Amino acid sequence: MKRIIMISDIHGCIDQLNQMLQLIKYNSIDDQLFLLGDYVDRGPNSKAVVNKVIELVSMHNAIALRGNHDQRLVDFINNDSALIRSKFIEHGGIQTLQSYCDINNINNEISNEVLNQAKDKIKTFFGHHIDFLSELPLYHEDHDHIYVHAGLNPNFIDWKNQPEHDFMYIKDEFIQHTFEDLNKRVIFGHTRTIDIHGASDIWFSKDKIGIDGGCAYGMQLNCLIFQEGLYITEQIKNC
Repeated sequence: MKRIIMISDIHGCIDQLNQMLQLIKYNSIDDQLFLLGDYVDRGPNSKAVVNKVIELVSMHNAIALRGNHDQRLVDFINNDSALIRSKFIEHGGIQTLQSYCDINNINNEISNEVLNQAKDKIKTFFGHHIDFLSELPLYHEDHDHIYVHAGLNPNFIDWKNQPEHDFMYIKDEFIQHTFEDLNKRVIFGHTRTIDIHGASDIWFSKDKIGIDGGCAYGMQLNCLIFQEGLYITEQIKNC
């Protein structure tokens, strides 16, 4: 049986991602890798992370899901909404622009002119990144697990019919609800585990497992490995 490897919320932390893949001796012939979204924002090198994710998907059969930060970058590039611009900047988008555009002297007071120049550069030179992120699936399901960035909305009888927004953004309503009737564990990121159980380590419950270790906040990058019915955890600490 192949190892199932799950990593989420990399947020531009390319060094930690590479260290993790080396630590677990990742081999795409023997392993199935799931990446649960949020490749950009907050961390130092979103561009390199997206490049790496594209490589892992196209050359190593990894399955990558779309997170809310990935969607926000897509919306920022493709939309002129002032609200979208504001949310992008507020939630770590400046670091993404620095990564893609090599701009070191920008901050949260960035002008619309500089923002438009950055958008044009990303569209021109990294349009394939935006296309890639925009086309990523919102969930994956196999025999043992449901994989999703944020979670499932308990108000929907069939969770697959929930709004796209919930797959990427839902938090407390999902975490506080029990989904044992699904007979599969839901593997998710998005909500930092320190906000669930006071620690950055992976959070286990009967019906769900949270794996976001808060890497971009200086905590740790988590990896969950499932093999022959058992779970193994690995961490890159002090990100």
